[in-house]
Amino acid sequence: MKLSDLLDHEEITIQCHDNPDADALASGYGLYLYFSSKGKPVRFIYSGKFKIQKSNLVHMIDLLEIPVEYEENPTPCPFLITVDCQYGERNVTTVDADNIAVIDHHQVNGNLPPLSDVRSGLGSCSTVIWDLLKKENYPVNSDEKLATAMYYGLYTDTNGFAELTHPMDRDLRDEAIWNRATLRTLLNSNLSLEEMGIAGDALIHHDYYEDYKYAIIKSEPCDPNILGVISDMVLSVDKVETCLVYNILPFGIKISVRSCVPTTKASDLAAYLCKGVGNGGGHIDKAGGFIQKDLINDAPEKFLQKRMHDYFANSEVIYAATYDADIASMKEYEKLPIKLGYVKATDVAAVDTKVCIRTMEGDFEMEVTDDLYIIIGIDGEIYPNRAEKFFRSYKQVDDPYVFEGEYPPTIKDIIEAKSIDLITKAKTCVSQGVTHIFSKPIDHTMKIFTAWDHEKYMLGNPGDYLAVRTDDYHDVYIIEKNIFGRTYKEV
Repeated sequence: MKLSDLLDHEEITIQCHDNPDADALASGYGLYLYFSSKGKPVRFIYSGKFKIQKSNLVHMIDLLEIPVEYEENPTPCPFLITVDCQYGERNVTTVDADNIAVIDHHQVNGNLPPLSDVRSGLGSCSTVIWDLLKKENYPVNSDEKLATAMYYGLYTDTNGFAELTHPMDRDLRDEAIWNRATLRTLLNSNLSLEEMGIAGDALIHHDYYEDYKYAIIKSEPCDPNILGVISDMVLSVDKVETCLVYNILPFGIKISVRSCVPTTKASDLAAYLCKGVGNGGGHIDKAGGFIQKDLINDAPEKFLQKRMHDYFANSEVIYAATYDADIASMKEYEKLPIKLGYVKATDVAAVDTKVCIRTMEGDFEMEVTDDLYIIIGIDGEIYPNRAEKFFRSYKQVDDPYVFEGEYPPTIKDIIEAKSIDLITKAKTCVSQGVTHIFSKPIDHTMKIFTAWDHEKYMLGNPGDYLAVRTDDYHDVYIIEKNIFGRTYKEV
């Protein structure tokens, strides 16, 4: 769905969920300004039992001039857009409307109207609106108040950016031009005296598990950012390497995860805790997520305790440089001659430049060398290759490179913060049939510290494939199960 698809409607009403948060206010604000710029009569409302009272939100509305109105009993309207929520859900007052559209980033819980854009993989609804506005060539950054609102909406909905999972969220974080003074005011008006008491009480009642050096803490319901404050304090405690802080809300469980050891990425742990019952992810050291209570059978406390134990008890850590693979238990495979993209690293950055490559799988940092080639896989995954291995394994072809994945990888110069689209620089190559691997599906979680990255592991989940190059037994890596069958055949 495009925002321009909605311009046929008149008298547009934008509604966010009851008791709106910063993300809902920012998202509705973006829509309000877009439709206003098109000359449409538009209103932005919220309902529920209470008006906005939280100090940071009151400041946000005032400082950024967000034209949101409270309506205890909303009147029917010709065209309604619900934002950061879905029409008919329990967290939004039902407004009678002739036509309805939905823009959201939460899990879909029922039937959606034809005019809908729900992206459950994104960290905030602000990111959805940011992308929709960019596609309409709406100049978000020319309006500092709007850019600040969307940046703050993403910040609060991802626990201070700790739960960023999608590259589009990171794009909003990096590209928005926000007002520092305004943001400072909002960030320093977020914790109430009551919430300070909640944090203190949660810290007293903690559970510590010495076998794997992690702590679990339950908090009373509070703003998601408070969970992050508690998590940061817990991780500063001696002997705690990983922690989970959570609270139980009316519709689900909000979690915050922290880690200070390289063998556990907070993002992976959060994703594991939420797998199949919600959404979770974030950064290497900070992450979080949300679990839907109606999707779990156990009590929340028992469910989280079991998942935490299973995560640590069923994970294997592999260091490729010293790994002795059991080749006898594997089959040999040959890489199929499919067209891939490649970029010579020095075509996008100077030698010795430290760069960050942004992909759907995450951000990867590496240092540019004269012999470094970057292979772009069929889903946008990245494979670094030295020149000798690249020319031995791949044949360059003249066909134009066409990327068909969801998110085209970009490369960013970390020092100068310049971002370059890798796809525009990519050329086409085809496997020469000499790339052979030993491989087998795995039945447990594997974390592989590869030959090209000694600090961050490559995650393998049950069903993925462990791969070892036949010409280099220390070139060990993971191939995702949805990619393996499309790229390799058994010899």
